[in-house]
Amino acid sequence: MSIFNRYVMCSIGVAALAAGVFAADEKKPMAKKGAGPGILQPQMKVEAGSYEAPMGKLGTAAAEPWSATTVGAAVDGKPNTGAKPATLVGEIVDFSCYLQIGKHGEKHRACAQKCFNNGQPIGLMTSDGSLYMLMEEEHDLRRDGQTDFRKAAVDHAGHIMEVTGTQSSFGGFKALYVHGFVKK
Repeated sequence: MSIFNRYVMCSIGVAALAAGVFAADEKKPMAKKGAGPGILQPQMKVEAGSYEAPMGKLGTAAAEPWSATTVGAAVDGKPNTGAKPATLVGEIVDFSCYLQIGKHGEKHRACAQKCFNNGQPIGLMTSDGSLYMLMEEEHDLRRDGQTDFRKAAVDHAGHIMEVTGTQSSFGGFKALYVHGFVKK
């Protein structure tokens, strides 16, 4: 077979492969822009609250995205840009267990509570499967143990809640810094 014939056959093969790929892509539903990855282990059910009617509310709205303690602790007094006040609805999940083995919902509630009490990270999983790490917003106060958001998270592990705070993201990581849990 001549080099020209090999080139033609190869070109036809590549064109056929490309046509097959494009046809397969047309059959796939397009993901909505900004849509999350979906919920891991969707068979695990939440019994307290729903995405349409959350069980309750956590956090308070703030006039500014960052508190004075966060601004004061920031490099050169300038917190990272792009943060904005937000209210999200989602299930309070054990960030570690959820990412590692997909556990959430009522059947995982006691384990999540135990993990939270032992310092594991707290997450909020929205209806599209997006996962946010939840933390107290007040920087110095959380550092010095003067906040009690963790207690509220323990109480609401496995529940769908409305959570208000400052939304921030960087490098694919998402966080919601919850306002209003300074111990009195």
